[in-house]
Amino acid sequence: QVQLVESGGGLVQAGGSLRLSCAASVRTAGTRLMGWFRQAPGKEREFVMEIDSGGVVTYRAGSEKGRFTISRDNAKNTVYLQMNDLQPEDTAVYYCAAREKAGAPYDYWGQGTQVTVSS
Repeated sequence: QVQLVESGGGLVQAGGSLRLSCAASVRTAGTRLMGWFRQAPGKEREFVMEIDSGGVVTYRAGSEKGRFTISRDNAKNTVYLQMNDLQPEDTAVYYCAAREKAGAPYDYWGQGTQVTVSS
């Protein structure tokens, strides 16, 4: 069983930055693909980006590739999402998730952390 706990959300003005963290409860989480998703009000949850155990990153097409950076520290069982130049359309609940390997479903989810960007 893997438990994921996100932190780092909050209220920021447009153009500002936040760094989200996702701490996993067990060491084996370091072998999993870790992803970030977000869900804006009234919209479906969408994939943002993911990172594998070796640091290879997959981005959503047309995503925030130039503004957001995902990284992980396997020794700390933690994944990060650095978000720069935030815009009001980035307002959402951000979730981290874990899956066994590419193609497998995400089977562990955090509770989410709210990110609100004011204009």
